Amino acid sequence: MKIHKRFRFHPTYAIIALIIFVIEVLIALYVKDQFIRPYIGDVLVVILIYCFLKSFFDTPTVATAIAVLIFAFLIEGLQYFQYVKLLGLEKSTFANIVMGNYFAWEDIISYTAGILIVIIVEKVDLRSLKTS
Repeated sequence: MKIHKRFRFHPTYAIIALIIFVIEVLIALYVKDQFIRPYIGDVLVVILIYCFLKSFFDTPTVATAIAVLIFAFLIEGLQYFQYVKLLGLEKSTFANIVMGNYFAWEDIISYTAGILIVIIVEKVDLRSLKTS
């Protein structure tokens, strides 16, 4: 019964997730630099996942943000063990782009920065709503 209370569609988060998704696709297709693609793309991907989840679930900000961060760390950890290759998908460009194919500490830092941005923006937004 409690799950029904937590499930709801929130169009603002859905729109933000869609915009970030389009930005991520554009970065993947057209940006070939050493900063935006590797760092900003990783900052944005955790924000994208967070907004996607918040589009459908009414969950606490910090708990959702931490769950997304743990998920990102898990995927990065799996990259250390070359799980794309273990799954037999190493020749798939799509799998390599979406799932990643190498571990980098910089990614961990980028994911953390993205989640900190989420928490800060959510907290500032909540405070401004309370004073209105």
